[in-house]
Amino acid sequence: MRKLKIDLNDQDYMGSHEASSMWGKQKDYVRTIYNKYPKRFPEGTIRKFGKQLIVTREGMETVTGIKKSQLKDLKK
Repeated sequence: MRKLKIDLNDQDYMGSHEASSMWGKQKDYVRTIYNKYPKRFPEGTIRKFGKQLIVTREGMETVTGIKKSQLKDLKK
């Protein structure tokens, strides 16, 4: 198993509610998808800390099919 160094100040890590809102989804979207279909998230892109789910930009882009760079265009 390889060791990962994680920068918690990185904008690519977010809580599940924040990520859901950024992608224009219901606030419980990430939690629902993770509970029903955990394999949709690539390995290492989502993790549960206590009751909080932390998801990466890559995980959200994979699950939704929408790149973070496209989000501004969707909100117009």
